[in-house]
Amino acid sequence: MPKFISLIGYPVKHSISPYFQQAALDYYHLDIRYEAWEISPEMLEVTVAKLREPQNLGANVTVPYKEAVLPLLDQVDNLAGLIGAVNTILKRNGKLWGYNTDAYGFIEALKQHGNFEPEGKKVAILGAGGAARAASFALVQNKVRFLLIVNRTLERAQTLADNLREYISQAGWQAEVAILPWQGLTSSQVFDDCQLIVNCTTIGMNHSSYEGQSPLGVELIPKGILVYDLVYNPYITPLLKLAEQASANILSGLPMLVYQGAASFELWTGRKAPIDIMFNKAQEVLVGSKL
Repeated sequence: MPKFISLIGYPVKHSISPYFQQAALDYYHLDIRYEAWEISPEMLEVTVAKLREPQNLGANVTVPYKEAVLPLLDQVDNLAGLIGAVNTILKRNGKLWGYNTDAYGFIEALKQHGNFEPEGKKVAILGAGGAARAASFALVQNKVRFLLIVNRTLERAQTLADNLREYISQAGWQAEVAILPWQGLTSSQVFDDCQLIVNCTTIGMNHSSYEGQSPLGVELIPKGILVYDLVYNPYITPLLKLAEQASANILSGLPMLVYQGAASFELWTGRKAPIDIMFNKAQEVLVGSKL
């Protein structure tokens, strides 16, 4: 009897996780199937409860449920609790444990593929949801000097900023956190002295209501800055195309996706993730060629 790992989200049509996770499972000849479960918000509680059935090993959690899933779990890892978002669920001894591998994936991709060292830098984050929380805490842990959070709902940005300031204070670090409403994005001067802009929204994601759109116009993107879009489908998003027009450097969300997925794979299976196989399959599915 096969076991199952699921991807829980809405929508999930854009996701390539089932392809590269299945490739990793097949590499070890494991009788495990990775399935995408697209569910409506009212089905979230029932769906998480289903993970307790014997055939299910756990799940990935994607938008918009990374925060909503927390109260449905038995235990939450310290990092996931700090971030306030879960993207990986592991069933252990009949209990559901929540983890956050997004923070690891975010930083690993930024350093390895973006050649960017966060310490002492000034960074702007677009969004304040689960992905933004993981990215923000990862950046603070890597000692950024200044973090600007831009979000449509100012209250969510304020909550995230307050959480970050408390963490920074307890750690005894020197870092400043500021917030800005989306309508405050009026010129590229907003990002003066920033070395990095990270899009943590779903704007530009295929199979979403924001498909084909960019969170920033070309006139808002400073020359020479690194623009990191956590949206990975399409591989080169509308934002990244505009960033290239503005003579900025770009980083796709694909490496983060694979790195966070590799960390999840190791939690579920206890085996070392075959990272090259996962990268090659992800690249093949997304752009039709291997790395």
